[in-house]
Amino acid sequence: MDFHLIDLIISLLTLTAMEIVLGIDNIVFLSIVVGKLPKEQQRSGRTIGLIAALGFRIGLLFTVSWLASLTNGLFQVGNFVVTGRDLIMLGGGLFLIAKSTSEIHHKMEEGETDLGSGTSPSFLNVILQIIILDIIFSVDSIITAVGLSGNLTVMVLAVIISLVIMLIFSGKVSDFINEHPTMKILALSFLIMIGVMLFADGLHFHIPKGYIYFSMAFSLLVEFINMRVRKANQSP
Repeated sequence: MDFHLIDLIISLLTLTAMEIVLGIDNIVFLSIVVGKLPKEQQRSGRTIGLIAALGFRIGLLFTVSWLASLTNGLFQVGNFVVTGRDLIMLGGGLFLIAKSTSEIHHKMEEGETDLGSGTSPSFLNVILQIIILDIIFSVDSIITAVGLSGNLTVMVLAVIISLVIMLIFSGKVSDFINEHPTMKILALSFLIMIGVMLFADGLHFHIPKGYIYFSMAFSLLVEFINMRVRKANQSP
């Protein structure tokens, strides 16, 4: 087999895996926001949200020169050079922190049963929130992809494959989060952490994503154990 072809396949698999990992944030946010819609609209919301993400990411790949300009300085504050990417990360981080904190506060004030009674946001409102986060996560994801591979075809294929995989599993993830109140609070806490990470990144304080994902995995493991313990205590 041609070594060039092997290199392309490895690059495709690596990029696809990376896009899926980076897309975890997107799926968690999608699950929280779409979960507030009526049941019959949730699937449409998830599908439109992920298709919008696919459209944004492929569109960004075809504007690589503009994307590269996002890392150029726009203005300077003291010794701090502010780029277009920094502004997107700062705005996105603040949006995630504010949105997640508001959701947790809403649950503490009204409770899970009140949340679903007559206070569902409009379908358009949910889609707009999803699109805002799609733009933020897409910019971060595609800048990383461009840094790893210079082959446009490979990058487009990786984005398409990863979004199809996320589309397949997003329903199960969303249902699981929305069926378990403690899991929902945990997911919102993850989003606050991700928001802090994005905001810090915008200030040029890089927090390795591995730390975030490890803490997420550990917290999930503890919560799964708690769920099993609660289930065992409830059984006769």
